[in-house]
Amino acid sequence: METIDVLLLTRQWFDRDDGVRLTFWGASSDGPVKIVFTQQDSVFFVDRGIRTEAGERKPVELRSLHGRDVDAVYFRTQRELVSERRRLRDGVLRTQEGDVKPHDRFLMERFVTGSMSVLGPVRQREGHRELVNPRVKACEFATELSVLAFDIETDGYDGPLLSIAVAGVGGEHVWMTGTGPAADDLTYVADERALLERFLDHVRRADPDILSGWNVIDFDLLTLQKLADRERVPFSLGRGGERARVLEPRSDQQPYVARVGGRVVLDGIATLKAATWSFESFGLEHVGQKLLGRGKRIEHDGDPVAEIRRLYREDKPALAAYNLEDCRLVLDIVREADLVGFAVERQALTGLPMDRQGGSVAAFDNLYLPRLHRRGYVAPDVGDARDGERSPGGYVMDSVPGLYENVVVLDFKSLYPSIIRTFAVDPLGLATAGPDAIPGFQGATFAREGHILPELIRHLWEARDEAKKRNDAARSRAIKILMNSFYGVLGTPGCRFFSPKLASSITLRGHEIITESRAFIEARGYAVIYGDTDSLFVHVDGRDADESEAIGRTLAADLNAHWRESLAERYQIPSALEVEFERNFVRFLMPTMRHSTKGSKKRYAGLIRTPAGEKVVIKGLEAARTDWTALARRFQRELLDRVFHDQPWREWVLGLASDVRAGRLDHELVYRKRIRRALDDYTKNVPPHIQAARKLGRPVKEIRYVITAHGPEPADLPHGELDHEHYLQKQLAPAADSILPFLGTTFEAIAGTQMSLFG
Repeated sequence: METIDVLLLTRQWFDRDDGVRLTFWGASSDGPVKIVFTQQDSVFFVDRGIRTEAGERKPVELRSLHGRDVDAVYFRTQRELVSERRRLRDGVLRTQEGDVKPHDRFLMERFVTGSMSVLGPVRQREGHRELVNPRVKACEFATELSVLAFDIETDGYDGPLLSIAVAGVGGEHVWMTGTGPAADDLTYVADERALLERFLDHVRRADPDILSGWNVIDFDLLTLQKLADRERVPFSLGRGGERARVLEPRSDQQPYVARVGGRVVLDGIATLKAATWSFESFGLEHVGQKLLGRGKRIEHDGDPVAEIRRLYREDKPALAAYNLEDCRLVLDIVREADLVGFAVERQALTGLPMDRQGGSVAAFDNLYLPRLHRRGYVAPDVGDARDGERSPGGYVMDSVPGLYENVVVLDFKSLYPSIIRTFAVDPLGLATAGPDAIPGFQGATFAREGHILPELIRHLWEARDEAKKRNDAARSRAIKILMNSFYGVLGTPGCRFFSPKLASSITLRGHEIITESRAFIEARGYAVIYGDTDSLFVHVDGRDADESEAIGRTLAADLNAHWRESLAERYQIPSALEVEFERNFVRFLMPTMRHSTKGSKKRYAGLIRTPAGEKVVIKGLEAARTDWTALARRFQRELLDRVFHDQPWREWVLGLASDVRAGRLDHELVYRKRIRRALDDYTKNVPPHIQAARKLGRPVKEIRYVITAHGPEPADLPHGELDHEHYLQKQLAPAADSILPFLGTTFEAIAGTQMSLFG
C-alpha cells in the first residue's frame, strides 16, 4: 500500500460489461500516475412517486428543491442510464441530475477539484505507475508540469504535411519530408507517414504533461489525426499508448475538443482568452510581438502559403527554422503569460479540466452540487428549470455629454458577487425561504441561513485577497473570473438552477444600489454624469487633481457608511458592498451618440495621471475598436491627447486629411475582421470583409482588406487605388466627431469635401 498525491491531468469514463470504468491521469512528484476505478455505477434521482423500469432503486435521505422525497436509481452502465432517462422524459417525467457525467460526479462528491491523494497497491508500468480502485481524498498538491510545444507546416490548408517541429521537454527538433541540405536539429524522412511516426515516438520518449501550440486542436491535431486515419497508424499520442481523438463540435459556436489520455492539450489562443488577455489580434505574430517583443521568422508579400511552398522547394533549412521558431514562440508565450499556472489554478478552484475552455455552468455544478447534497437536496436536470422572462442586465445610466475637468470614478468592488453575499441570493435559499426571509425581486425571498452560494463567494473573496497579497496573479485572475461568472450562470437556461428570480434579484438590486448611490452623491452637491453597472462618474470640479481625488475618497467612505447603516436598518443584514475610489480623470470626454445630441453609453475617454506619467484611457470609442483602421485609431487617440493638453489641433487635422488624399497613409488604411462562418453561408447583403475574403481564394479565419474604387479587396493581394474619400468619411470623420462638436466644429467643416476643390 502506498499513498501518492497527484495533480489531475485528464479524466475519462468508459462503459464496460461489468460497469462504468473511470480513468484519471495525474502528475506526481515522481512522474505520471494512472488511477483506474472499475465496476462503478451511474446514478440519477427521481421523485419517490415516479415509477422506473430499469436500474436498481434505493431510497435516500434527499429531497428535490420542490421539497419532494427522492430515490436514487443506479445503473451498471451510462448507456442504460441514458436510455431510462430518455424513456422517462418521453413520458414527461423528470429525473434529477440525470445529466451529470460519471467522472464528474465521482470527483465532486469527494470534493476533488485539482488534486487528490490516492492510497492503494501500486503497479509499475512502462513509463508510469498505476493504481486500481484506491482510496481517494481531496488534497492540495502542486508539482511542476512539463510542456512540449509543437507546430506543423502543410502545403496549404488541406495540402500534404511538410514538416513537424517540437520544442520544450525532450529538446528541439524538426522532421521534414524529402531531402535537402543538412542543418542542426533537422531530420529528413521519406513521407508523411514517417513524419507522423517520428513525432509520436518523440512524444512517447519526451513524455510531456502538457502539449501546446497555436490553434493546436482545430488545425495541428486534427490534421495529424486525419493523417493517422488515412495511413492506418494508431494515433497513440496519450500516455500508456492511449489513442488520442479530436471530437468535432456539435455546432459552429462550440470548439473542437482533444482527448489525449494523460496529457493536457493547452491551446495558446483559447487559454489566453480564458485568462482574459486581450489583443488586437490573436495571431501568433501579433501576440509574440506584444508579449515577447519578437515574432515569426518569415517574410512574405501577403501570401504565407506561397512563401512556405517556396522555402520547401528552395531552402528547407529556412523552413525548418521558421517551423521551430513558431514552437519557441508558443513555449515562451505560455511561460510569459503563465498559462500553465492559470490553468492549474482554475482547475483547483472549479474542478474543470485544465484544457476545458468556457465551462462556467459546469464549474458552478462542480462547486455547488456536492454542497447541496450535504444539505439534503438534489438538483434538477439542465433545462428543467421553469421558463420565465430573462432578467434585465446591468444598469447603465444616461450620460451627460461634455468635455470636463476632474471627474472621479467610484467603483463597487465586485458588485454582483457582493450582492449575492449581502442579500443571500442562492438557489437553495430561494427554495427554503421562510417568513423571515430577505426579500429579492420578482417575488423572490431568500433564507437567512443554510444557504450555499454566499459562503462560496466569501471563501473565494478571501482567497483572492490573499492571492493579491502574495502577488499570485494567476490565482487572483482565476478567482476573479470564477466569481464574476456566477451571475451569468444563474441567468442562463443552460444552468440547472436557472431562474429569472435569482438573476433579477442580483441585477435589479444592482440598479437600486446605483440609483440610490447617485441620489446620495447628488444630495452633497456633486453631479453624477454617468453610471455603468457598478461605477459612478462624478464631476467634482476640484481646484486641482489632488483636491478632486480627496473628494472622491471621502465620497467612497461616506457611501460605504451609508450602505452599512441602511441595510442594517432595512433588512437587518451586514453589508458586503464595498465602494472604492478608482481614479480621477483630470480631463474627461463623454461624447454624444452618433448623429444625436443624447449622451452615449459605454463610450468615453479621459486623461489620468499615474506614477509612470500621464495616460489617455479610452472605452468604446473608435480608438479602442480593432475593427477600425489603424489610422482612425491613431488619429482619434492623438486628437484626444491634443485636446486634453490644450495643444493646437486644427492644422494637424487638416494636414492629416491632406496626407490621406495624397495616399501617403495607405499602409494604415487596412481593415481587419474575423470570419466566423463559411464564406458560402453569406447569401444576402454580403458584408465587405466577406466580399474581400472570397477574392482571396483560400479559407481564412481573419481577413485584411481595403476599400478601393472597385470595392473591397484583400490587402495581401495586388489591388487598385484606395478610395480615400471613403476613409475620410467613414473612418476619420466619425472618429473626430466624437470630440470636435464640443469645440464648436466638425471634421467636415475643417477638412471635408470642400477641401478637395483646392487640392
